[in-house]
Amino acid sequence: MDLHSGLPFWIVKNEFFDLYHPLQENYKTDVAIIGSGITGALVAHELCEAGISCTIFDKRTIATGSSAASTAQLQYEIDTPLSKLIHIVPEKIAVDAYFNCLEAITTIENVFKKTKLDADFTRVPTVFLASNKQGVELLEKEYEIRKDVGLPINFLDAKQLKEYQNIDGIAALQNDTSAQMDAYKAAINLLKYHQSKNQLKIYTHTKIEKIQESKNGYELLTEHNHTVSCKYVIIANGFEAGQFLPKKVMNLLSTYAIASAPVDKNMVWPHQSLIWETAEPYLYMRTTKDNRLIVGGEDEDFQDPVKRDHLLREKVKILERKFKNIYPNIDFVTEMAWCGTFSSTNDGLPYIGPWKKGEKKLFALGYGGNGITFSMVAAEILKNIILDKKDNRLETFGFDRPSKK
Repeated sequence: MDLHSGLPFWIVKNEFFDLYHPLQENYKTDVAIIGSGITGALVAHELCEAGISCTIFDKRTIATGSSAASTAQLQYEIDTPLSKLIHIVPEKIAVDAYFNCLEAITTIENVFKKTKLDADFTRVPTVFLASNKQGVELLEKEYEIRKDVGLPINFLDAKQLKEYQNIDGIAALQNDTSAQMDAYKAAINLLKYHQSKNQLKIYTHTKIEKIQESKNGYELLTEHNHTVSCKYVIIANGFEAGQFLPKKVMNLLSTYAIASAPVDKNMVWPHQSLIWETAEPYLYMRTTKDNRLIVGGEDEDFQDPVKRDHLLREKVKILERKFKNIYPNIDFVTEMAWCGTFSSTNDGLPYIGPWKKGEKKLFALGYGGNGITFSMVAAEILKNIILDKKDNRLETFGFDRPSKK
């Protein structure tokens, strides 16, 4: 299935990683990673840095699945507000998830500082807008609980919001801990880096049809009947991982995004903040290095790619109109538009680790709007599992985490 359609900005702006290298024989590796997007790339990075031999497999061209359509906003906020999440999972898990996301932003920053790779990583603030009176009530609850647990947070009333962000709104939450990046560029640069430094092997256009246990680990069967033997297999291909799970754990969503033509730098909104709102489906906005404006949202339950794609033109108009409601004086001319399919979970948290304790079939499923920060957490946890190091984060992000519902 096509994970996105239209014209994603990131593929247009970057050099294409035009690698065609299908597996044409039986193969053996210590760790097989299925998926070459930002999740697979971060996992490969952590394993290579730890001296663990691994190989990437993808049925597509490198990083052209969901990563190519990601708007790559890095926030500690999770799709499920903390004030709601504590009623879905135990409070300790909810709070730990938020702090892990906060820490992961700096971890990602350090990955690209250490490797000296360009991922267009930029630190920016976040502004969470109240869409209506109910939104104000939510923000008030969020402010109190985040403040109580020690998360960085500021509350802006209408006057402060106008002064800080030049938005005529009711109220907002603000923090200075967020970032934005180019997920496609990040993935391809990380993979190229480890191809050169660690002789990372990458097999493209190689679809894994089946995973079965073997005496020494697993055997992966490709669509052309080649076998990959490995000690561990890491499944990092998003919602397409469903074929390797015993049961469904995610919900599929169609999401939409538009990118403007470049605007005068003086017309970019203050602080280049990441902006999102309390309404459902929510609107989110970010800027780019070359002063384009990206607006996304209008999520719907996914039914099929045809219906998703058919709605694109209508969704473009809605996103343009919603942007104008927030910034009527900024001239937004849509130059690119795209839609994609993403996954979410009932609690808004990812699934990381083995389905059953002790298994060496591991999952790195960074579902939800915070997928990239979750992917960074997953990369560290899975590295520790392979190194036989205890990682308490499995209690928060594992398949067997407790639920209040």
